[in-house]
Formats: sequence, C-alpha cells, structure tokens
Amino acid sequence: MHETQLTVRPATLADVPALVELRLANAEAHLALDAGTYRVPQRAAVVRHFADRLADDAGQDGILLAEDHDGRVVGMVEVLPQPAPPEHQILRPVPSAQVHTVVLPDARGLGRGSALLHAAERWAAERGIRYLSAGIHHRNLDAVRFYSRHGYSEAGLSLGKSVD
Repeated sequence: MHETQLTVRPATLADVPALVELRLANAEAHLALDAGTYRVPQRAAVVRHFADRLADDAGQDGILLAEDHDGRVVGMVEVLPQPAPPEHQILRPVPSAQVHTVVLPDARGLGRGSALLHAAERWAAERGIRYLSAGIHHRNLDAVRFYSRHGYSEAGLSLGKSVD
C-alpha cells in the first residue's frame, strides 16, 4: 500500500456536491453487485440528505471526508448513531452506530479508507458510542475484507422474507 498525503476532516455544507457524487458512485457500484437489492437514488434526495445532516446544529451524525493533497475529495464516512432498544426489549442498551465508508475506485489501496474508518472510530468514541456496525452485502467481498482487516467481524445473522 502506497500512502499519499491526506486530510480527513468533518464535512461542511460546502462539501455537499462532493458527498453527493460519492454517494451516487457508491450506488452505481452496489447496483452492479445486486440490482434486485440496490438502486441509484435521485440526486435531489441525496442533496437533501446531506444538506439536512450538515445543517443540523446538534451534529448527531458524523460525516467526515478525505481530501487528497490537491483538495480533491476522494472518500467519506458516515457514522449514524442508532437509537437504544426500548426498555421492554431484551437487548442491552449499548450506545451504537452504523458506519458507512466510501472511497472512489481510483483512490483505493492507498490507505484512504483506513484513515476514514479510524477517524470515524475516534469520532464515535468521543461521543460515547461503544459499538460500530457495518452493514455489508455478502457479495461485496472487497468491503468484507476491508472491515475485517480493521477488526470488524460477523455479528449475527439477518434473515428476511418478501411478503406479497
């Protein structure tokens, strides 16, 4: 792995266009994995999502981005805190979040995803989040290898069924 100079920083409203491009590129890649599961969202919906999240003064979600030395945004990570289970459920109320990492295809293999994931873990820990999960499609072998290299492991099984 050959690392290059990289800056990982919190995203701002000015970064919405770059975040939208990352989300749409990621959607295209996932569509190729399983067109029956994934879709490419409407650009306007993605713009609204990031604009709303970044305008939120409470900063509930962590959205960090990676810039190359020339200022080009090459990746992002979202940390999405999850609600605690209700008191009537049996799950322990461990503060948790989902993490979603995206790096542009031509920027992979240079430590950018690792830098983003480490920054996301620090962001989460600073806010008392003790458990991160990464929902990965079983066919996305690159993502499975990436998260596994960083200590993420299988954490249960999700079963589903379509009903008509």
